[in-house]
Formats: sequence, C-alpha cells, structure tokens
Amino acid sequence: MAHAVSLSRVSCVFHSGGKSVNAVDDVSLDIQPGEFFTLLGPSGSGKTTCLRMIGGFTRPTSGTLSIHGDVVDSLPPYLRPVTTVFQDYALFPHMTVLDNVAYSLMVRGVARAEREQRAAELLALVRLPDMSSRKPAQLSGGQRQRVALARALISEPKVLLLDEPLGALDLKLREQMQIELKELQRRLAITFVLVTHDQHEALSMSDRIGVFNRGRLEQIDTPTGLYERPATRFVAEFLGAANVLEAEASQRLTGSAAAMIRPERIRLGENAGARVRGAIENMQYFGSFWRAKIRCDQGSVLIADLAIDSVLPAAGDTVHLHWDESAVHYLNETGVR
Repeated sequence: MAHAVSLSRVSCVFHSGGKSVNAVDDVSLDIQPGEFFTLLGPSGSGKTTCLRMIGGFTRPTSGTLSIHGDVVDSLPPYLRPVTTVFQDYALFPHMTVLDNVAYSLMVRGVARAEREQRAAELLALVRLPDMSSRKPAQLSGGQRQRVALARALISEPKVLLLDEPLGALDLKLREQMQIELKELQRRLAITFVLVTHDQHEALSMSDRIGVFNRGRLEQIDTPTGLYERPATRFVAEFLGAANVLEAEASQRLTGSAAAMIRPERIRLGENAGARVRGAIENMQYFGSFWRAKIRCDQGSVLIADLAIDSVLPAAGDTVHLHWDESAVHYLNETGVR
C-alpha cells in the first residue's frame, strides 16, 4: 500500500537580500493512510513550510513529494487530493454557513440541491446542524473552526492539512476542539496532517509526531516514544519539562555521561536510599501539581513535580531526592544509547 504522504530528501531554500535560508533541509518522511500525523516545532523550524509543500503552496527546491503513490511536485494545490484548513479559517463573511461549506461544490458546477444536501450532512457531522443560515460573524471561534473543517471535508480529500487550526482559540475551547478533531479523524478514517508549536496539542491528538528543529527532522515517533525516549536534548526539552544532565553533573547523579529525568519521576522522601540531597530554592503552583526547584549538594539544579495533596517543603528546606532506574533515559552525543 502506498504511503498517504511521502517526502524523499526534500529541501526548500528561500533567497532574500542576497542570502539563502534552508527552511526545510533534506527531510524524508512517510505518513501512513488514516494516520493522524503532527509536524511539531518552534517558529521558524520548517514545519509550516513542509505543510505548504504538501499542499502545493510552496515548491520544493529538491527532492520528491508523493501523495498516495503519485508524484505531485509540480502540481498546483487544486489538482492535489488534499485540502488545507488555515488558522484564520478564511471563511467568506458575506456568505451563510451553508454556502461557505458548499462553496467548492458550487465552483465545480454541482447542482444547488445536491451541494446544499451535502453541506447539510457535513454540518451535522461537525455538530452544527442548526447554524446553516448564520453568517460567520454570528459564530463563536469554535463554531467557525467547525465550519472551516466542514468546508474542507466536503471535497472528500485523501489528506486533510491543518495549519495551526486551534491557535486562535482560548485554552478551554482549544482542549475541547482537540478531542473533537481526533474523534472526527477516527470516524472519517482519512489522513490528518497537523502543524503546531504546542507540544500538549501534539501529544494529545497524534498517532505519530515529527519534531522539527532548524529545518531538519530531529525525531519521528509516537507521543509516548518521544516523551519517554527522546533522541536529542532538543526533543527532550521541547516536549515538556525535563532535567537534562550532561557531562560531570550527569556522571555524579546517574553514573552516565548524559541523562534525562522527567520531573514527575522524582520523589521527595526520607534519607534512606536517597539518590541525592538538596535544598529547595522555590516552589511554583500549577493547579494540579507543585513544581519544586532544588539545588543539589553537588551543585546541579533539578526540578521535581509534587502531588497537590503531598506534604510540601518550603524554600530553604533540605530534601532527599529519589528516583527509579527506569526513570533515567540515557543519552550520548549521537542520540539514544
């Protein structure tokens, strides 16, 4: 079976002011049919350029890009079996919700009755069956997001591209839409490719994630694999909080030249069996847990996440730190040992 999306040694170089910038640098990537795949990374890492190349809005400088086995390097967006949902939704303000959703069918000359029926079915799918006569300005951010999804899905794309689609929503609504997007993808069983800089968003929705950094793919893995077994320091620190110890500090604390320990895997307790002793520098409240910053006797600084109902130390208190051997993820200069 052909990959839903395949990039083979794809690069994209931009030229500006006499300088060349490798926005995407020799990226190879295979996305499976029916997969929810996320391109994750900070601003300027190359993830959005990669999505735009898949969608046909940006041409690769070199390499080959295929969709379901067909090379599409030179095809314009409208000839590719993909549809893109943008962050600003790009809805037509003068059209009703129904007409916005049915727009691509109207352009193709589909009869009004047929396209309106299909648009109504899509609005029901995204749980907006009673909004067809409203204008976009009369909708909430989450409702406009659903309309944009319905409009993208009406053309029955093989691959749906999502460019930071939840970025304009507040936290609570964004979390709700994360659940809805994943459920929608499961029901439709089509390939979703999401671009985001939000690691929590990526971890909660994705089957697999590709982490970008400076135009290159640092690692591709499942959310669990990336979080628990990051290949590089960048991946470890970008995906959540991490105690990344190098060289002398790591050797003293773990016996390895380089190691990572997630803060939730560190426990505070009695002296017996403690790995290290230290003093609390400060405590931060995060609602569901407390984060302690600890200056170890050896000079290293560690953070530990403590349960909200635990006995909490105060700044200046001496504490003893414990962790299991399984909590330590060993690294070397080239990646995972």
